[in-house]
Amino acid sequence: MYAMLRRILFLVIMTAALEVSGQDPQFSQYYQSPLYLNPGFTGITPQQRATFNHRIQWPNLPQAFSTFAASYDIWVDELKSGFGILATTDKMGSAGWRTTTASLLYSYKVRINDKIVFSPGLSFGYGINGLDRTKLRLGDGLEFNGVSLDPDLNKLGNQQYFDFSSGFLLYTKSLWIGGAFSHMNQPNLSILNNVTRLPMKVTVHGGARISLLGGLRTSSRVSYLTPSFIYQSQGGITQLNMGLNYHIDPVYVGIWYRGKPFEKNALGSINQDAFILQLGMYLDKMTIGYSYDFNIGPLSTSSGGAHELSIMYEFSAKPIHRGVKKRNRLIPCPTSGRKEGFWK
Repeated sequence: MYAMLRRILFLVIMTAALEVSGQDPQFSQYYQSPLYLNPGFTGITPQQRATFNHRIQWPNLPQAFSTFAASYDIWVDELKSGFGILATTDKMGSAGWRTTTASLLYSYKVRINDKIVFSPGLSFGYGINGLDRTKLRLGDGLEFNGVSLDPDLNKLGNQQYFDFSSGFLLYTKSLWIGGAFSHMNQPNLSILNNVTRLPMKVTVHGGARISLLGGLRTSSRVSYLTPSFIYQSQGGITQLNMGLNYHIDPVYVGIWYRGKPFEKNALGSINQDAFILQLGMYLDKMTIGYSYDFNIGPLSTSSGGAHELSIMYEFSAKPIHRGVKKRNRLIPCPTSGRKEGFWK
C-alpha cells in the first residue's frame, strides 16, 4: 500500500511540474504589469515608476494559486535608456510549491522620427523553483509520528536557474505593437534531479488609443477608448486575450475575453476561458486597478474565478536635463495611462 501511495505522490508531483513548465503565471491586467509583459516597456514613463500586482486564481479550490509581482523602472534621458528590476513569486498547492524570480531589465529608445519610437529590451533573471518537504504527508508518516522514511523523499529539492528574455515595443502617441520572447534559454525547473525544461514563451500584443472628445488637449476630462489584444504561445499552449477599456478621467472600466473563439477542442466545444471585468482609478501619481475573471470554461463558476489587484505609482525625481536635445526626449507610450500633461 505504501508503495502505491509513493507512486501516486510522485505522479502528482511530476504532473504538476509538467503543468508549471507548460505555462507561466498570467495577469489579466497585463498593461498594469508592463515589465512582466515585455522588457521593451522598461523606462517608458517620463522618469520613474513602481508597480505592484497580486493575483489569486481559483479561490474556491482548497489551495488557490497566488501570484505576486513588483517592479521599479527609471528613464534616463541622457542615455536614452530605461533600467528596471522585477521580482515575482508564484505559489500553488498544499505543499507550498513556489517559483520565485528576480530580474534586471534594460531597454534602449530609438526615436525613428517625430512620431514613432522603437524600444528593444532585455531581461536577465535568476529563479528558484521548489516545494516545502515538511508539508508533504506520506502514508508511512501515519506510523512514525508524521515522519516519512521513504528514501525517495530526499530526491525532492529546490532548482535554481538563470533566465534570459528579450522583447521590443514600437509605438506612437496613439498606437502600439510589441513582442516578447521569454525563457529563451529554456531553463531546467525540475526538482526531481532530472531535466524538465521551461518552454520559451512568445508574446505578441498591440492596441490603440482612440480619443472621443475631439483631441487629447481640448478637454479637461479626457475621454478615450483603448482596444487591445495579447496572444501568447508556450509549450504547445496558446492563449488570446482581447478587449476594450473606456477611460474618462479619473476612472476607467473594461471588458475582456480570454479564449480562442475560432477553435474547438476535442469535445467539439469552443476553447474559451473567461470574461474579465476591469475597474480602475487614476489618482495624482497613482493608478489603482481591480479585475475579476468570470470563468466560462470547463471550471465554470465552481473555481471562484480570479481576483487581481494592481497599483502603479509614477513620479519624477529631477527635471529633464537642459542639455538633452528635444529629439532625444521620451514620447509617452499610450498604454501608460491618461497623464494628459505628458502630451504637451
